[in-house]
Amino acid sequence: MAGTTTIVPAASSVGVARSMRSNRRRDTGPERRLRPALHGRGWRFRVDLAIPVEDGRPRPDIAFTRRRVAVFVDGCFWHSCPDHGRSPLSNATYWGPKLARNVERDRLDTDRLRAAGWHVVRLWEHVPLQDAVASVERELALADPPAVSRAR
Repeated sequence: MAGTTTIVPAASSVGVARSMRSNRRRDTGPERRLRPALHGRGWRFRVDLAIPVEDGRPRPDIAFTRRRVAVFVDGCFWHSCPDHGRSPLSNATYWGPKLARNVERDRLDTDRLRAAGWHVVRLWEHVPLQDAVASVERELALADPPAVSRAR
């Protein structure tokens, strides 16, 4: 959001600060397991591709551009998993709204991509690899690629 300033509170300990610095936006463990599994099954895709849509540029973790399938692998903490997400005990006045904004952004990104004709797959990080691959392949099967023109 343009014009807003977020004040990030100091970490509650040196260990927490180190842990927070090590969090990555891309190339998380679940993503690094899913990508080679899909690639090994013959699928080719783009990683962390910004997709221009109305009012935004969502960046799915994996994008199958020809079939227009966007895959997000959501972390349980950062995206408020209903099964495993938990509210932080310290700095709750910062983290509560921060996590709520993440969930709202996820919803908006999904809605924007679908409005632009994309199929969206959202997976929790705790989904077993075989189930994640099956979910992605199910959506890929529904998203037939557009016919290729063979005009000469």
